[in-house]
Amino acid sequence: DRFKGGEFKRIPTQFIAALGDANSRAGEGAQEWGLWRQDPGPRGVWLSEYKELKRNGGLAQANWVFDPNDWWLEEHGIIMEKPEFPLNPGRYVVTGGRSVTTVLTIHPKDSSSGNMKWELEDGSLYDVTHLPCRSARYSPLLPEASPLNANFKDFPVAPGATMPSVEGYKKQDYAVLFVVGVENVSPSRRR
Repeated sequence: DRFKGGEFKRIPTQFIAALGDANSRAGEGAQEWGLWRQDPGPRGVWLSEYKELKRNGGLAQANWVFDPNDWWLEEHGIIMEKPEFPLNPGRYVVTGGRSVTTVLTIHPKDSSSGNMKWELEDGSLYDVTHLPCRSARYSPLLPEASPLNANFKDFPVAPGATMPSVEGYKKQDYAVLFVVGVENVSPSRRR
């Protein structure tokens, strides 16, 4: 149990948007990882309601603002708020809700390259990915691109599958990790 001994404390589930080789246990590029402090799905807007979102100046009912130049979509066809970037350096207890729960370490940014390394104590990125949760980030390639270019028949996305392309957009798929704990850092242990 990762929580015995007080090194880590349980938190309400948060969600990491991660990039990397699914078979890796460590890598670089964690500066491109983000964090949703609460489940973004229920706070999202269905693609079919995009016109209303646009009429509201991009303001969602959950009080976040849609960015037409950088938007996120989940497996049911729900537009989500952006995660917070970058993920803070530290140690997180993560799981994919399957068989592996382990510690993810996000290292501080390298002062010369700006790169942030990540590593898992056990398993691979695939092992701690929650396969039913799919997410992708979309940025326009054409000025007339619209989220309504999405094919509604592409949803829901099967667990483990890639997110669908949307005409007029560059797409980047992200793995979703559940964060169930964080390092319990006392003031005397902070650097």
